[in-house]
Amino acid sequence: MTGAYLIALLVSLGGMVLLDVRHRLFLGHDPVRAVIVLVVGVTFFLLWDLAGIALGVFFEGDNALAVGILLAPELPIEEPVFLLFLCELTMVLVCGSQRLLERRKGRAE
Repeated sequence: MTGAYLIALLVSLGGMVLLDVRHRLFLGHDPVRAVIVLVVGVTFFLLWDLAGIALGVFFEGDNALAVGILLAPELPIEEPVFLLFLCELTMVLVCGSQRLLERRKGRAE
């Protein structure tokens, strides 16, 4: 099914953002700072991908689940969405872990 991977990424990203905002972890806690961090993170990883593509390390394989639209040679449209999901997931895990550790520390005292 063409586009299934992009749809899965968007649904996953949407769920992660809802969880984030609901518990005020990252985007829900400080949206301006969070957007800056996400833009920097996605930009870093896109540059990393482009360097890997230029060196011949990364390449687009045949995938029936992808849309098939390339933003650059060997860079499918799904890649920035995946990188955004990856950065959001990482920050939700970091912020959620910090909150759990703070609560645990508060109970121990």
